[in-house]
Amino acid sequence: MNKFTWMKVFNSPFIRPKIRFYLGKLAYGTPYFFPRVWKDNPDKPGYKISTPKKIGFDFVGLGWKTKWEDTDYRYEWSPMWSFVFFKLQFCVFFVVDHPANYWESWLYYERSTDKTKTIKERIEQTKIGFPQDYIQYTKGEKKNIDYYPLILKKDLLTN
Repeated sequence: MNKFTWMKVFNSPFIRPKIRFYLGKLAYGTPYFFPRVWKDNPDKPGYKISTPKKIGFDFVGLGWKTKWEDTDYRYEWSPMWSFVFFKLQFCVFFVVDHPANYWESWLYYERSTDKTKTIKERIEQTKIGFPQDYIQYTKGEKKNIDYYPLILKKDLLTN
């Protein structure tokens, strides 16, 4: 999956990510570290050293992995775009509510459902194969939470 595949979410049954911006001092990693450039280490041939990026773009794709099985998706970081100009940074963030539930479900929908089926059939396949039902306890009160109504477009919800 390339770093731009996640953009398919904009034309999917999932609620579209909100776009947020940042402009200011260098503050956001891409994804873990500040933007950097890897150069040959003059003191150790065959090794690299990192130096801060002075000018340039970084396109960070959706960070994810599988854990125990090939359909056990785990969210790691959200996509973002970054432009650095000396010590200033401009970022475009793609923000969703409940990011782990959202992106893990979208990965299952995109990678593990039968693409010959209709969107609604694929949604049902996702709900069965990758359930998002959780129990939350707050001050001794039990609350059941189904995240699908919170991450899917309203017109596609079926029971």
